[in-house]
Amino acid sequence: MAKRNKTMTAVYTLDQIKDEMIGERGTTVRDDYEFELSLELLGEMIRETRLKRKLTQEQLGQLVGVQKAQISKLEKNANNVTVDTILRVFSAMSARVNFRIELLSKGKRTKMKTA
Repeated sequence: MAKRNKTMTAVYTLDQIKDEMIGERGTTVRDDYEFELSLELLGEMIRETRLKRKLTQEQLGQLVGVQKAQISKLEKNANNVTVDTILRVFSAMSARVNFRIELLSKGKRTKMKTA
């Protein structure tokens, strides 16, 4: 009788994979990655909110006081944007913005959520 060869598959969390492939939290490379990712997601959130409000880029631009091209840039790449601009854009769409702040103290991160 032949024996079956059982294959074991390891299961990893997303954080474990990021730690291995990008670097552990707190390293410059990992922090840069997380920052870029959050900016990309911000642009997508602007786009999704605009579409839910049934606004064109031109209409949103008029509400904010900028050109359509600037709204397009924000949606594609929000890495050169001020907090004021983010607040104006979401405010124009009657959307609330929340920021999460992480305070560093004695080597530990303390998370705060602000409205």
